[in-house]
Order: sequence, then C-alpha cells, then structure tokens
Amino acid sequence: MEKVILVNKEKLKKKIKAIRKDGPEKLFVLSDFEGTLTKVFYCGKKRPSLISILRSEKYLGENYSQKAKALYEKYHPIEMDPRVPLKIKKEKMEEWWKTHYKLLKESGLKRYHLKKIITSKKIKLREKSDKFFNLLKGKSIPLIIFSSSGLGADLILMFLRKEKKLFDNVFVVGNVLKWDSKGKFIGSKEPIIHSLNKDGETFKKFPAVFEKIKKRKNILILGNDIDDLLVTKGLNIKSSIKVGFLNEMVKELLEDYKKHFGLLILNDGTMDAVNEMLKNILDE
Repeated sequence: MEKVILVNKEKLKKKIKAIRKDGPEKLFVLSDFEGTLTKVFYCGKKRPSLISILRSEKYLGENYSQKAKALYEKYHPIEMDPRVPLKIKKEKMEEWWKTHYKLLKESGLKRYHLKKIITSKKIKLREKSDKFFNLLKGKSIPLIIFSSSGLGADLILMFLRKEKKLFDNVFVVGNVLKWDSKGKFIGSKEPIIHSLNKDGETFKKFPAVFEKIKKRKNILILGNDIDDLLVTKGLNIKSSIKVGFLNEMVKELLEDYKKHFGLLILNDGTMDAVNEMLKNILDE
C-alpha cells in the first residue's frame, strides 16, 4: 500500500494557497509527540511508549512495574470502549493518572529516571524530521508539541534538547511534574492532560504558550489519533490542514482516518510529505 494519501487533492491545494497568502506570521503547527513526531517501529518491532519504558525496564523496581501494569489493564479497556460515555471516560482517565502519579511518588521516581529513558535509544524521531524542524525554525513558525504523556513535558524537553531540536520556536504543552530540591518526584500540577482532553480549552490553561499563537489563525495539525484533532475545539481557527499518521491497523482504520485528515502518512512513514507541503506553504 502506498505510504502517502492525499484525501482530497483539490481541497488541500486550496487550503495551502489560502495559508500561503496569509503568510508564515499567521501560521502555527500543533503536533502530538509519540507516534507522530516519533517512530513507532524499529526493524519490524514496535517501540514502547515513554511510560511503558519506565515499566518494562523496571527502573523503579518490580513492584512498580506490576502495579503500573495492573492500572493499565484496568483503565485502558475503558479508554477504548466505544460504549462508555465520554464524560465517564474522562473521569476515569483523570482517576487513572492521579492513581498512577501517587504510585510514581511511592515508588521513588526521580529526574534521573527520565534521563535514563531518553538515553535508552528506544525513542527516535521520524526520518526527515531535521528538515521539518529547520523549515519551521527558518520562518519562526511556532511548533507546539501537545502531549498527554504521563511522564510530562520534562521528558520531551530533555529529549529535544538531547537531539538539538529545542529551538526558540519550539514549545511543549504537557503534564507538569513537580520535583523537590533533590530531584525527587512529589506530584503533578493541574490540569492533568490525558488522551481525551487534549483540546483547545485545556491548551488555554497554558497561557505562556497560548500567548505565542493567539494571533495566528492558520494551523497545521499533526497527530496519530483522531482525538488529536480535538485541539481546534475552542480555538479561533481560519484555515486548518490535518495530517494523520496511521501507523498500525491500516486496512482496518484507513476509511475512518480519511474522514478526518487531509493528508495521511501510512505505515510509520517519513516526514517527507509534510516537508514538501510546508515548502509549498512557505513558497520555498
């Protein structure tokens, strides 16, 4: 199966033309992190999520790993069950992470555990990401990484710093973890971001970042899940281009993804198509 699908070529062309006409000063990019900016597979094997690296590598001991797995097995089915009302799901996701944060505190999570995760070589940016970051940096277009990772914005910032991608135009909105003077985890700040509240209203609760884009009306959204598109809810958007990364179960999910995204990158593909589109928007 081809790696890139333009769902409606003419419609996409019109959007690109409109955004190009408004200029780069009216554009911002909002992206998910895991499975969107990062690769999902390596040598045919699925890469673990950030939180599951902590669990599978047993950095916090066997007891933490078992309890964290039990929480996953309890709450993940609720998250995925279409029969459960959204209001109940959101309550359960909040409950899940509050319980997990309590477990992380009891298990002795420290900052250096995050460093161990990013140096484990189990996180890798997609091929051609260098070009993507450089294109945005060159035109001072804000790249907002909006992540619901349970390990928070700190870990993503550490990773981007290690990869030399933490440019002045790059910002991370994610769970904010609190640490004591010795680098020991002591809790999390509100709001807790989970997979079902990554929307514009949650985004506005991070005013320092929201201030960077509030006068920009055109958006390029990158996500690997349809729920990643919730971010436009509550934002005053003029034009949006939605790029979906469909990494798994392509045959089963393709038609549904076509209904929501204008450009699809399949099978853990590269950033090439996104870069070409950006170059077109920026008239390069």
